[in-house]
Amino acid sequence: MTNYRSETADAIAGAAKALSDPHRLRAVLALREGELCVCQLIELLGLSPSTVSKHMSILAQAGLVRHRKAGRWVHYRIDEKESPPEARRALHWLRECAQAPDGQLLEDRKRLERIRTADLAVLCSAQRGRAGAVPALLRPSQRRPPR
Repeated sequence: MTNYRSETADAIAGAAKALSDPHRLRAVLALREGELCVCQLIELLGLSPSTVSKHMSILAQAGLVRHRKAGRWVHYRIDEKESPPEARRALHWLRECAQAPDGQLLEDRKRLERIRTADLAVLCSAQRGRAGAVPALLRPSQRRPPR
């Protein structure tokens, strides 16, 4: 048996592996709407900063997302022009699959609207100060009613 390796096959497998996690899928779908700071992704996904960082690193290694640093903040985006062909095809396939979003994706869209309008400095400092805790203004459904 011959051990055949192909760069194309490896790239396809890398993109497929990167998209095999539901949190990474949600992150990529959120980035279709435009660039997001890692703090916004943490808020959307409800995961710890280190977990989101690991997920985004996997997506970047597969060529599915790009990042840039702005001071202490890291911003992620999809840049298909710079992505390898296999990653572009995976992103196209994902767009096709997400045409009829399910409940989670619809909820993500609604939350993303609130997250995008929140003050980025407030959101990021609240996460740093509370080890990933979410400011109450972004989760109105979890607020306690006034007494």
